[in-house]
Amino acid sequence: MQLTKNDFIKAIKTNGLAGKCVCVHSSIKSFMMDIKGGVQTIIQAFIDCGCTLMVPTFSFYAFTIKPPENMKPKRNGVDYNKLEFLNFYSPKLFTPESKEIDKDKMGLLPYTVVNTEGRVRGEHPLCSFTAIGPFANDLIKGQKNMDVFAPLRELALFAGFVILMGVDLNRMTLLHLAEQMAGRKMFLRWANNINGQPVYAETGGCSEGFINFEPYLSFFEKQIYVGKSKWKIYNVSKVLKQAAKVIMSIPEITRCSDKSCLRCDDAIKGGPII
Repeated sequence: MQLTKNDFIKAIKTNGLAGKCVCVHSSIKSFMMDIKGGVQTIIQAFIDCGCTLMVPTFSFYAFTIKPPENMKPKRNGVDYNKLEFLNFYSPKLFTPESKEIDKDKMGLLPYTVVNTEGRVRGEHPLCSFTAIGPFANDLIKGQKNMDVFAPLRELALFAGFVILMGVDLNRMTLLHLAEQMAGRKMFLRWANNINGQPVYAETGGCSEGFINFEPYLSFFEKQIYVGKSKWKIYNVSKVLKQAAKVIMSIPEITRCSDKSCLRCDDAIKGGPII
């Protein structure tokens, strides 16, 4: 059995998503069956329904650089003596036209979107979002290295939705924006600008604890199945308001199960001190 474009179009239309702006986090493996035409079929289904499709297209491993000595703020969710897992020596410079993406982390759908003609990618070297569709430029245009979640704020203004395709709340980047709305500062990492000069780049922190939001967000959640893939659909504005309130009331809600997680510790304390 194969899933076809019509299966996706039916899911989009019957759940009130036609013509909407949507941010998708996905696991293609969750469908557990072939998709006729591959991942491009999913993208085309959203386009055919008049949607604007947005996905995270992060590229930490391609563009992160070693932090200069004068750019190491305290409480920044990182041990400056243990950064060996990052590629500090890449001479590449990020531009929105770049197709570099952390494919293993992001997955096949973001990889395909960033390689699709007509897409619009944000000007953030490490945590870009990329969109395709009639309002792609409107969603993406505000994203800069020090305004990482501008596309998600725009998504809320467009009365948009988040769809979790076969993944859970620990993959919902929107909850980092809720942290910011609750008063937390985002962590700072480092990349070269287009002139080859090191700059700060805002990023989110640990998201593994976001599964703790389940009882607080389930009221806003709609579940459907497409093939074997469970989709969870959320109204962006409602999630942001609810999650920000919960974070302010219960700061520990974002803590993951790793009691030694430095990113969780520093986020709960409020983020970097500049």
